[in-house]
Amino acid sequence: MMLAATQGFLSPTGVEIAFLLVGLATLGAAVMTVTTKQLVHAALWLVVALGGLAVEYLLLTAEFIAWVQVLIYVGSVVVLLLFGLMLTKAPIGRSPDADSGNRWVALAVAVTAAAALVWVVVDAFRTTWIDLDGPAQGSTDVIGSILFRHWVLPFEALSVLLLSALVGAIVLSRKRGADSGADSAKGSARDSAKGSGTDSAQGRGADPATDPEGKS
Repeated sequence: MMLAATQGFLSPTGVEIAFLLVGLATLGAAVMTVTTKQLVHAALWLVVALGGLAVEYLLLTAEFIAWVQVLIYVGSVVVLLLFGLMLTKAPIGRSPDADSGNRWVALAVAVTAAAALVWVVVDAFRTTWIDLDGPAQGSTDVIGSILFRHWVLPFEALSVLLLSALVGAIVLSRKRGADSGADSAKGSARDSAKGSGTDSAQGRGADPATDPEGKS
């Protein structure tokens, strides 16, 4: 339940202190994800960052969102990313390709976006407090009623976006498979032509009429 603002930032509770500490740890893991030059380490730091977000949701009494975060992002997306690294034979050690010369531009964009997001959230919920000792605010009943009552159109738009991304990925994979199959067929034809030409040359070289060792 949302309470009026009678509390202050100078008297934090234990849950608020834990929220701040977990947030700092999550921020550090996110920074390590985008700064490390080892792809496997980046994926593992991403696990820590997403797990920290799940803990933050738990501290905000949003248990359902926390478990969705764990099951979908930590349990599916990161595992898929690790399988992609293994199947593409990504380098295990330091990779010089995992760096960019636009790091300062990226840092400026990230800081600007973070500042704008923090300003919007603080301005929107400046006088709103959550009773962390009260009933859970992130249960399936509450989320379902809010989602399908006030956010139906954005939810459906997101579903269409994900479906189009899935269809696009299938089309691109089929096109690349056809191109690779055509390239391998051309390579096999060239190899067979070279092999037949070499065999013909060897047959002519072993002709008794032209080979001195073949004379009787």
